[in-house]
Amino acid sequence: MARTTRQSKILDLIKNYEIDTQEELVSKLRNEDFNVTQATISRDIKELGLTKILTESGKYKYIHVEGGNNKISTKIINVFKESVISIESANNLMVIKTLVGSANAASILIDKLAMNEILGTIAGDDTLLIIARETENVKAIKDRIAEITG
Repeated sequence: MARTTRQSKILDLIKNYEIDTQEELVSKLRNEDFNVTQATISRDIKELGLTKILTESGKYKYIHVEGGNNKISTKIINVFKESVISIESANNLMVIKTLVGSANAASILIDKLAMNEILGTIAGDDTLLIIARETENVKAIKDRIAEITG
């Protein structure tokens, strides 16, 4: 099967399952009738820009972060998770409170999301303001943050 078909299936699998090893991904692909090797999967992971995050259950899993070259590293995710105190919204505005001096660091993750639903962000010392294009976009932004941060 074609590389694009295989890579599309990989994205589908990591979206629906907590896959934490290349071997597990190879196994799931073989169950879907893809004849693949670990070396092929390794290349696919690199090409797709997949990264691993730590889930609440203490297990790692692969995720795909959209946004072209705006890859989000595990380090950026961890900085965000460790610095954020609260996330609240009103209409099309989201306010993220962080530890003192951490708003700019937390904003890196939001900016790397490169979501069309986000009009812009402004970071102060301990507060990050996210301006959504529409009030309806706030839930999608919150969901995307939750997906990435576990």
